[in-house]
Amino acid sequence: MYPLSMANEGETVVIQRITGRSDVCQRLASMGFVIGSEITVVSRNGDDMILQVKGSRVALGSGMTKRIMV
Repeated sequence: MYPLSMANEGETVVIQRITGRSDVCQRLASMGFVIGSEITVVSRNGDDMILQVKGSRVALGSGMTKRIMV
């Protein structure tokens, strides 16, 4: 298991765990980031990423990508 921030462009991963306060977890869940979801890294700029999750593209900064364990 490793942080999403370490995933490579084009890689598809599955969420194993989300760390952080409950409000952070709820915010991520509202965007489709829940345990068991598949995520594809569309592009990245450092730890900032554009991700494909449940048919939508979402941009997340490094603070969030480091909290999602895959």
